[in-house]
Amino acid sequence: MTTHAATTATRPPAATPAVPVAADAAAPDFAQFPDYPPRDDMMNTRHLHDYGNQPALRLYLGHPDTTIVLGEVPIAWDIPRGGSRVRIPDLLVAFNVNAEQILNQKGYAIRLHGKAPDFVLEVASDTTSRRDETEKWHDYAAFGVPEYWLFDPDWGQRYEQGLTGWTLVNGSYEPIPIHEYAADMRYGYSAALGLYVCWEHGRLRWYDAATGYLRTHDEEHNGRIAAEILQDAAEAENWRLRDEIARLRSAANGQ
Repeated sequence: MTTHAATTATRPPAATPAVPVAADAAAPDFAQFPDYPPRDDMMNTRHLHDYGNQPALRLYLGHPDTTIVLGEVPIAWDIPRGGSRVRIPDLLVAFNVNAEQILNQKGYAIRLHGKAPDFVLEVASDTTSRRDETEKWHDYAAFGVPEYWLFDPDWGQRYEQGLTGWTLVNGSYEPIPIHEYAADMRYGYSAALGLYVCWEHGRLRWYDAATGYLRTHDEEHNGRIAAEILQDAAEAENWRLRDEIARLRSAANGQ
């Protein structure tokens, strides 16, 4: 696989993500994808769910009826009926699709939606990393997935790099530039999402040039606590001022 040299750069303004429009309902097809066994590692759970990266992305993109942001959703050309090539990425994003149909069928059949998912990301694990860089790389390109990303929290331990992205050009993947902007902090721009994909001290982050980082669970929690503290302090100050005014009035009346 191609190795990307890290360069120092200032983030350019982010492009605005395309706003999904209502997708036409696909022809009724009640067949479902088979149930696949869960992965035997917790890397994707930790970096996509525990920190809140997946729900933060879902909230940012919006349009839940026509935009799907899910993990471990099988992808195939059609509903598998034996011998079909199926891939199950750690994170899948697709615009302009019938989200309810994908959930009901427990998978993403490219034929039924008329397009491949727009963004796929794999998180490094001891069991799948080699396939992520080889077999899946070819399969996602063949499926027509516009962007494919790899994230390794232990930079270079399982993948060649901690963060790698490709964009589909004329049926083949070309590397997305990965930049270094501080020690242990690198990023690449996802045109599919309109966001920067960041590797920061082993953490996966999303960055919007207009509004900043998409907030993690911890940041949301700490932000609420900080807001409550400020509110309590403001209320306490208001009561102190009221008491002081009342005291001054009482003193003035006593004179």
